[in-house]
Amino acid sequence: MTNTLKTAGLLAGLGGLLMIIGGLLGGSGGVMVGFVIGLAMAGFSYWQSDKLAIRSAHAQEVSAAQMPQYHAIMAELTSKAGLPMPRLFVSPNPQPNAFATGRNPQHAAVCITEGLVQHLSWDEIRGVLAHELSHIRNRDILIGSVAAAVAMGITFAATMARFSAIFGGGRDRDRENPIALLAVAILGPIAAGLLQMAISRTREYRADRTAAQLIGDGEPLARALEKLGLLSGRIPADVRPEQASAYIANPLAGQRGNFANLFATHPPMDDRIRRLRDGSWR
Repeated sequence: MTNTLKTAGLLAGLGGLLMIIGGLLGGSGGVMVGFVIGLAMAGFSYWQSDKLAIRSAHAQEVSAAQMPQYHAIMAELTSKAGLPMPRLFVSPNPQPNAFATGRNPQHAAVCITEGLVQHLSWDEIRGVLAHELSHIRNRDILIGSVAAAVAMGITFAATMARFSAIFGGGRDRDRENPIALLAVAILGPIAAGLLQMAISRTREYRADRTAAQLIGDGEPLARALEKLGLLSGRIPADVRPEQASAYIANPLAGQRGNFANLFATHPPMDDRIRRLRDGSWR
C-alpha cells in the first residue's frame, strides 16, 4: 500500500471517529453534526493553516538582502524540484528547528529558527531545507493540517461527551449509561492521537527520503538530525502542542510529563538517521 493510500485511510479514520462521537452524543443527527464539524475544521485549516503557524512561531519574513545564504539555498533547491519559491521566515525560537506550511506549493512558506542558524552549518541547513521543501512537494502540509484540525474536533466532541456524562445531559440512553459515554470521551482523543501520530510519522520518513534524493546525498540531513535530536531535548521551545508535528524535530522532546509526549508524532531520530546513511533512500 502506498503512503498516499495509507494517509487517505488514516484521514478517513479520523473523520469516522468524529462522526461516531457525534452519533453517541446526538444519534443520527449527531453523526451529521460531526461530519459538518469535520468539514468545517478541514476547510478552515486549508485556508488559514499557514497564517496560524507563522503567527504561532512569532516568525518574520526575511529578504535575500537580510539572509542571502538562506535564499540562495532555497532558490537552488526549488529549481531542482521544479517548484515555486516559497516565502522564507525566521522564528526567534532559540531551539534549532524548522517547519513548512501552506495549502499548496503556490502558497507555501518555510520557517527556520534562529537556533538552527546558530547551531548548524549551512550545508546541514541545506539538508533541513530540502526536507521542508519535500513536505511542500509531497503535499504533506495540507494532510497534516487537516489531520490536526479533525483531531482537534474529536477532542472537542469528546469533551462535550465527558460533560454530558458527568452532568447528565444528552439523550436518555446517555444518562442511563454515563460510564460508556465517559469511556468514549477518554478513548476518542487517544485514538485520534494514535492516527495523527501514524500520519505524521509516514510523512517524516517520506520527506527524509525525498530530501536525500533531491540533493543526491543523505549525509547533510543525517548530520542535521543528529544535532537536532540532541539539542531539541536540551533547549526549550515555546511551541503549541498542536503545532509540534509540523516541525522537522519534535520541539517538545525536552518537556517530560507533557501530555503531547504521550504520542510521539515523529519517528525515532536514530532510525531516520540510519535510513539516510544506509542508502535505502536511493
